[in-house]
Amino acid sequence: MTEPLMPQTDVPFDELIIREYLLDNPDFFNRYPELLLAMRLPHMERGAISLVERRQEILRQRVSQLEEEITSLLTMAARNEKIYQFNTELSFQLLNCADLVSLKEVLADSLKLQFNFSHVRLISVLDTDMKAIWDQRLHKGHYFGRLTQQEAKRLFGNEVGSVALTKLSEDNPVIFAIASQDATHFHPDMDNMLLEQLRRLLAHMLAKL
Repeated sequence: MTEPLMPQTDVPFDELIIREYLLDNPDFFNRYPELLLAMRLPHMERGAISLVERRQEILRQRVSQLEEEITSLLTMAARNEKIYQFNTELSFQLLNCADLVSLKEVLADSLKLQFNFSHVRLISVLDTDMKAIWDQRLHKGHYFGRLTQQEAKRLFGNEVGSVALTKLSEDNPVIFAIASQDATHFHPDMDNMLLEQLRRLLAHMLAKL
C-alpha cells in the first residue's frame, strides 16, 4: 500500500511553532537584541528594513489610524450636540403652538431651514393608498429610505430623493413624513433618535390640539 503523498517544503521546521513561541515569549528579542537589526523584511519602497524599522512603521500607521478615528468621533459628537441643541429649541417652540396650523408651520419651517429638507408633513391616513403605506412601510413604526414614484406623489405631491416616515401612534393614524432631494440622505441603517424624540412630542401635542 502506497503512503499518501505529503507536500514538500524547504522549511526545516514548522513556522507555526516559531510563531507560537514568539507570542508566548514577547521578551525574546530583549534577550537577543542583535536579531532585531540582523533580520530584514521586504519593503515595497525601501527594499529591505529591519524589524525595528518595521515595528516603528506599524506604530506610525496605527497612530495615524487612531488619529483618524478620534477625528471622526469628535466630528460625530459635534454633530450630535448640534442636533440636540436644535431639537431642544424646536421642542420649546412646538410646545408654545396654540393650534395645529401654527404647529405644522413651526415644524416644517424649522426642519427645512436646519437640514434643507424639501418636504415636512403631518399626513392623516384617510384613504386606501395611505393605509397601504401605513401597513407596508411602517410595520416597524418608522421607515428610512426611498419610495416608489406612486408613494412619493401620494405623500408629497411629487418625486423625492429619500424619506423618513414614522407613525405618531397606533391610536392616532397620522404619518410624520420628511423628504430630502438627496437620494442617500435617509437610509435604512441610520439612527432614528431625532425622529423618535419629535414623534413622541408631536403625538403628545396632537392629542391636546
